[in-house]
Amino acid sequence: MSDKTILVVGTYDTKDDELNYIADVIRGQGGGVKTMDISVLGDPSAPCDYSKHQVAEAGGSSIQAAIDSGDENTAMQIMARGSAALALRLYREGVFDGLIVLGGTMGTDAALDLCQALPLGVPKYVVSTVSFSPLIPPERLPADVQMILWAGGLYGLNAICKASLSQAAGAVLGAARAVEAPDFTKPLIGMTSFGKTVLRYMVGLKPALEARGFEVAVFHATGMGGRAFESLAAEGAFAAVLDFAPQELGNHIMGSSISAGPDRMTNAGASATPQMVSIGCYDLVDFIGWQDVPSTLAGQEVHAHNRLLSSVMMTPDQRREMARAMCRQLSAAQGPVTLLLPLQGGNEWDRPGGPLHDAAGLAAFCDEIRAQCPDNVTLLELETHINDPAFTERVLAEFDHWVSSGVITP
Repeated sequence: MSDKTILVVGTYDTKDDELNYIADVIRGQGGGVKTMDISVLGDPSAPCDYSKHQVAEAGGSSIQAAIDSGDENTAMQIMARGSAALALRLYREGVFDGLIVLGGTMGTDAALDLCQALPLGVPKYVVSTVSFSPLIPPERLPADVQMILWAGGLYGLNAICKASLSQAAGAVLGAARAVEAPDFTKPLIGMTSFGKTVLRYMVGLKPALEARGFEVAVFHATGMGGRAFESLAAEGAFAAVLDFAPQELGNHIMGSSISAGPDRMTNAGASATPQMVSIGCYDLVDFIGWQDVPSTLAGQEVHAHNRLLSSVMMTPDQRREMARAMCRQLSAAQGPVTLLLPLQGGNEWDRPGGPLHDAAGLAAFCDEIRAQCPDNVTLLELETHINDPAFTERVLAEFDHWVSSGVITP
């Protein structure tokens, strides 16, 4: 009797040998296998546990409708919807413990929808000929998906692609055996930040909040981290959020590709989750360090964080635009919002005498926040820097007030 079962998904009409090889490796390691066919035109060499007809029907359509569409993109979207719906139902029924999907561009397109449908913590692996390529937009990637490049695997088995496929098969089975699924017994606080070099509040806040009976998850606000944060906020996964690093919003409005999307700073509000917000690195626009500075930011001071990431200092006018964007995103919140405005700076480089300090820019931002702050937001101006102990103390005081008044339930 196997200990864990893996759902193996792909187009069995074109990838039959490869998918069966993956299944054989999993079985050879003592795992169980369930198979799902997302083909449209052809058939597998042997029946799958979940046929292409079942997949299409799970998405409210049929294989005949996919064929009659006469369009491969339309047909594969039918199978993507169906496989996502069917896989979620099967997971909730306890049929499988982990997922592996194999594909080229067609199979990968469907795989991303399927993986998005499964909860955080379910091992999900995509073996793709286009892994890590710019064809895959960040917003299509689930927070915990794993991708492996299917090298030499466009058609048929060979020694090169077997190395990729066997690693992937072992990885997903190992993950299913080892995974510690999220335990939401303790109420969860979602926090955004950057590393301790530039922002330090989480060092004091995390243990203090844990001592109060909460669990704290800190998200690295560099695009993908913000997407994961927003995804969980949309699900109502957080008891409260401490969104103190809004830089991804600035990246988005300034055209950087390091973006968490247009809904950054909206999903906690839409789910009525209590939120505290502050201004960590509000004054910087991140861009990919090995690319040229965007023409819209040309001539502005640049700080090279490392070879992957550089930051451009915003002008006073751009900081006003950032302030307006923050207020606009928060204005639709359905739950309580407190905006903490540390008047002495929003990151370690942004201190009087610091290398990236711009007193006029900070003043312009603060003036615009005051002018634009919506009625549903409580504005607290603090005569401190975001990295000073006084900031942390005020956050904890506000948090304790929320707990004592029943806004947050421990």
